[in-house]
Amino acid sequence: MKDFDNRISNSRISYMREQEEERLIKAVANQFGYNYVDLRGVTINPEALNIISVDVAHETEMLPFEMKRKNLSVAIHNPNNEKTQATIKELEEKGFLLNIFMTSASSLTHGFNRLEDIKSSKAVKHGLLDIDPENIERNMKRLRTVESVEKLILNIRTINSARRVSETLETIFAGAIGLGASDIHIEPEETGIRLRYRLDGVLQDVMDLENMIYKRLISRIKLLSGMILNKHNEAQDGRFSINVSEKEIEVRSSLIPGAIGESMVMRLLDPSVASFSMESLGLNDDMFKVMEQELARPNGMIITTGPTGSGKTTALYAFMRTTHKPGVKIITIEDPVEYKIENIVQTQVGVNYSFASGLRSILRQDPDIIMVGEIRDREVAETAVHAAQTGHLVFTTLHTNSAVGAFPRLLDLGVDPRVMGSSINIIIGQRLVRKLCENCKEEYQPSSEEKGLIETILKTHPNHPPITNDYKLYRPVGCKVCNDSGFRGRCGVFEAIKVDDAVEEVVIKDPREHVILEAAKSQAIPTMPEHGVERVMRGETSLSEVSRVVDLYSGRHMSKNNQGQAGDLDNPTSEKETLEPNSDDEFFKHIV
Repeated sequence: MKDFDNRISNSRISYMREQEEERLIKAVANQFGYNYVDLRGVTINPEALNIISVDVAHETEMLPFEMKRKNLSVAIHNPNNEKTQATIKELEEKGFLLNIFMTSASSLTHGFNRLEDIKSSKAVKHGLLDIDPENIERNMKRLRTVESVEKLILNIRTINSARRVSETLETIFAGAIGLGASDIHIEPEETGIRLRYRLDGVLQDVMDLENMIYKRLISRIKLLSGMILNKHNEAQDGRFSINVSEKEIEVRSSLIPGAIGESMVMRLLDPSVASFSMESLGLNDDMFKVMEQELARPNGMIITTGPTGSGKTTALYAFMRTTHKPGVKIITIEDPVEYKIENIVQTQVGVNYSFASGLRSILRQDPDIIMVGEIRDREVAETAVHAAQTGHLVFTTLHTNSAVGAFPRLLDLGVDPRVMGSSINIIIGQRLVRKLCENCKEEYQPSSEEKGLIETILKTHPNHPPITNDYKLYRPVGCKVCNDSGFRGRCGVFEAIKVDDAVEEVVIKDPREHVILEAAKSQAIPTMPEHGVERVMRGETSLSEVSRVVDLYSGRHMSKNNQGQAGDLDNPTSEKETLEPNSDDEFFKHIV
């Protein structure tokens, strides 16, 4: 027992010494004019580690840990080390633009261990660790269907090549990039190793991989991503870049342990695919005019809401692009930085840089516009509200099902309802729906049930498309152009609620969602069901696709005081639903 207590005591002393060293290094780094980094909290790029030899790294107490073309980030322990300074000079003479950080001895040891992982790996033979961008680019041009990806991988199986793992991985990436996939999934199951692509927001099976190649692929991706090779029972995250077709595609990898094996998901961030402009978002005319007005305001908060993969970040980037003008300073704090935008200061959360602490630091940098990747807790919410009230325009996201759902969520986070009117300008709800393939979509007559649902939703649409007795809808079929899915590309479905006097009053008095929706009715902005059905009526997508991501049986069109009111529909249904008295009617008389 005494030995155990001694070990605990020594462990605490060791921990305290490490923490003291970290504080000292931070202070010294500031004095030398360098930044500080803890290598245990960053993803180390294997490509950067290969810039100097193991011996030089140990002699100089120096480690490159990130590289973007000729921009090289280097961690050093002692700026006064002559060998360190000599190596820095050599790297600069080779054309590298150095970003120098100071780090602690324990942090540097972590980096050296990572270096040993790579150097001792059996995969590290010339040309075996790396993936060949030229090979990826060459295959991208011919891999235009899921079947062609499967065929090429099966062909690689028959070749007894030392680059079999590399060629398989290159083919997986080439197919994903060529098809426009957003994610690659490698999932071990009892019956096999499933490879899937996420195309237009929906996962599609590619093929089953061999168990032998799966294990080697996971090891290779771990190396590329800066993960620890011998960890198999813990979740890990990493990233790396692929340069193809004169563009840099960043790959964010995520690994989790499972009962059968490790599951790997890689997200592909292709800057050429993302279109960051207001026009490309797909806002309807009503929303576009509203957003033009809101983005012209000098302060306040614009919040986008929706689940993961609903296009929130793309919308925020489009807002930043629209407001980015000479004389305007924009700073972001993201997790992680997904796309680089020139002349905007983009920062990324880390071990010692959270959303809350980062946002407080950003406020001292004299910004005009701030983008906060996500409001996750009370501290971030309160700081963002404070920023919006003190002359800053703030863009941020919140995970809720709808625009109106953001109000109770903010209240749960501790935001005072009395300050929402002065700090929040507008809350946006959004989803992404797949667009019908123009080459194969099929026209059909809607059923009576579909007609009834469409007309019920359009009753409350402030500017609904024309509807007649014989209107037609479209549905997916499938062809070679769309990989037999019936869909090609995606578009946004939006809604929004401005925080005007009427909305502010009900948020303070009775913040139930249906009450807020009724208060916002006079703003004449379509809801997501209304905008989705509008896209269906225009033949852009199918009714079943909209119902896949938007709840068409929930919203203001289903409220009692809206049912049975045909409005100005060109051909309302003959079946009218009877109105029932609404207990909230008296409450709304004072705000209408």
